[in-house]
Amino acid sequence: MKLAPTRIVASLAAGAALVTAACAAPPPAAERRPRIALVMKSLANEFFLTMERGARDHQRQHEREYDLLANGIKDELDVSRQVDLVEQMIAERVDAIVLAPADSKALVPAGKRAADAGIVVVNIDNRLDPALLAERGLAVPFVGPDNRKGARLAGDYLARRLKAGDEVAIVEGLPTAENAVQRRLGFEDAVKAAGLKIVSSQPGDWEMAKANQVVSAQLSEHPALKAVLCANDSMALGAVAAIKGAGRAGHVLVVGFDNISAVRDLIREGRVLATVDQHADQLAVFGLEFALESLRGSLPSADRETPVDLVTAETLRGP
Repeated sequence: MKLAPTRIVASLAAGAALVTAACAAPPPAAERRPRIALVMKSLANEFFLTMERGARDHQRQHEREYDLLANGIKDELDVSRQVDLVEQMIAERVDAIVLAPADSKALVPAGKRAADAGIVVVNIDNRLDPALLAERGLAVPFVGPDNRKGARLAGDYLARRLKAGDEVAIVEGLPTAENAVQRRLGFEDAVKAAGLKIVSSQPGDWEMAKANQVVSAQLSEHPALKAVLCANDSMALGAVAAIKGAGRAGHVLVVGFDNISAVRDLIREGRVLATVDQHADQLAVFGLEFALESLRGSLPSADRETPVDLVTAETLRGP
């Protein structure tokens, strides 16, 4: 029996629709590249911009292996926005999240939700709170530096230029960030070993403007102050400005942590004594490679320590 022309057209249209639907269907998980989200802290901080550039360079070199979704927050205090970013990545069903948490405790619940959704979670830069992770029954590998060891390097270098009993001050990071705590402890280790006197230790919340205010007050309250140890380089920039404003340039030493370009310039000029390089351009890369290993099922070890190095005028001059 022959089909009427209208039935032939309908049959062809139906067949075409089936072909179109088949072509539009997403490829099976085994055939597509995994998607890895990098969720960072403040992109107003050169450190995290360098981290992002390193991650994007790595993805371009390995574009057949994975796709990258990278984002960050407007400043170090925008913790709720970072939680929202993690939730967004969960909703988009990424395969892995590499997280540099702004707050060591506040990001744990979001990390738990991601893990419960079957997403690989890798913690970089700032360690999530171990006690809260244990309480939530969550195991998240930390890929990052030993912040206490790094701060001790800078503190020891500073101490060799001072004498026992000299007064020093610490400008801490955000109190709820584990790396801020560890850097403060590293500074304290060096100061105590050298017999120096800590006359003030105040949070600068990672921000240059806040650190400027803190150091201005420390200089006013402690006229014999010999040095300021800053838990990141943004705060070191604020400290340098405060010291200059107080007419104390050349009389109060400053150390930082992160090795951003502005501080390297100040080290060359003799306005900052030292900083610590935790290799921002590679820090996210270490986390991405760890996530890829996990997705391939190679089950890397629970934590992976990444390098820290002291940066001084001597190291910048080279051999």
